[in-house]
Amino acid sequence: MRQIPRNPLAERSCPVLVPIEAVPLRCRLAEIRPLEFHQVRRTPQEALCNSWLDQYHYLGYTQPVGENLRYLVYAQGRPVACLVWSSAVRHLASRDRFLGWSAEARCRNLRFLAYNSRFLILPWVEVFCLASHLLGCMAELVPRDWEQLYGHPIYFVETFIDPERFRGSCYRAANWKVLGHTTGRGKNATSKRRTRPIKQVLGYPLHQDFRRLLVEI
Repeated sequence: MRQIPRNPLAERSCPVLVPIEAVPLRCRLAEIRPLEFHQVRRTPQEALCNSWLDQYHYLGYTQPVGENLRYLVYAQGRPVACLVWSSAVRHLASRDRFLGWSAEARCRNLRFLAYNSRFLILPWVEVFCLASHLLGCMAELVPRDWEQLYGHPIYFVETFIDPERFRGSCYRAANWKVLGHTTGRGKNATSKRRTRPIKQVLGYPLHQDFRRLLVEI
């Protein structure tokens, strides 16, 4: 009888769901600043971040790929959001064209990019401009914390938007650029046929000389 290899990711248990008091928060951003940002990767609060995502993000929780950071955001002691950043997608044509990457440059420098794989504002929180403000704060926190935890810098961040669900307004307001669209083919696709929804690709440079750094390193 042929044995099937174990898949640790498939066997990973679902996050333990942690109840949250869903008290509506509707106000102006100025009324809840300054916000508190907690990087919870490799801390006891990491499970709380996973729980929020599993309960309230439309994609649920999935284990981030490779190196990753997770943030919980609080306003006056109340939880309002969480964000997850993970290792960048290996093959992404629109991004590679934008950066001027050859296959060799991508292989050598992919580790200097990070991917915003989850962004959740809790559903009962309604604060105008909160999302774009959080992304602006992340542009300072993520490169600092990434280098502290993993010992190397990042110079560019990316994300995907499902245009059938979202317009990506908060990313544009935070000066992210639209780089193009995915092909709709997964990384293990055996043909050119589309098997997944086409996503919009957005990116944001974390260093003014990001192209040179990402080609020459």
